[in-house]
Amino acid sequence: MKTHRIIILLLLILGQQAQSQQTELWNNKKCAVVLTYDDALNVNLDIVIPALDSLGLKGTFYLIGESPAVSKRIPEWRTTAQKGHELGNHSLMHPCDATFPGRSWVGPDKALDKYTVSRAVNEIRVTNTLLQAIDGKTERTFAFPCGDTKIGSVNFYDDLKNDFVGARGVQQNFQHIKDVNLNDINCFYIDGHSGEYMIDLVKKAIESHTLLVFLFHGVGGEHAINVSAKAHKELLQFMKLHEKQIWNAPMVDVAKFIKKNQKS
Repeated sequence: MKTHRIIILLLLILGQQAQSQQTELWNNKKCAVVLTYDDALNVNLDIVIPALDSLGLKGTFYLIGESPAVSKRIPEWRTTAQKGHELGNHSLMHPCDATFPGRSWVGPDKALDKYTVSRAVNEIRVTNTLLQAIDGKTERTFAFPCGDTKIGSVNFYDDLKNDFVGARGVQQNFQHIKDVNLNDINCFYIDGHSGEYMIDLVKKAIESHTLLVFLFHGVGGEHAINVSAKAHKELLQFMKLHEKQIWNAPMVDVAKFIKKNQKS
């Protein structure tokens, strides 16, 4: 009988250890939540960053090199990086494949399908040079404009894997560390969704011990793809309230963490 109790006790201890390891995979938190914002918008500086800073949260801002919101506000972007946010690379001109349905808005000068691979790679590297001039950093992540990864049948990012820690795509999914493809990180595309919807995604990430990446464009306006500032604020407040369970960090830090854990 005594031996039987000892075996049960050992099984309970091992079970608790396994559960602890599972729930502390993300930098000693239950999940990781990354907030990403595309297209270098003025609302990033005017609405989003003040909201993040007020709660001590961090985001990744994928900047388009040619955007006036970059060239006209470089000191503010530099300050943003100094506060611990990431300035990510979203290409120089945001080229997208104009052959896909619903892409009539893509002009001929920004049609990725008309690019050569070398042009795409060179423009992205030029944008890296620009970003380094702003923030002084050599490590960052990339986000595929429109989620397009290929020119014809060629994946242009294959030539850029050593230039970035990782790349965010547009496929929607929760991911465990071992399942993350750092060359095409999944995310959840936000457009007009409620605070309740976004909070529910965070709850699911906590329950499943997974990575959750949000993809935002406009917050409170300035872009056709938009979420209200109120809904965005509700999400941030929930994340702050549950910060003991949620690891929030820029994409570059989370990608480095994933890479390290996938090797171990």
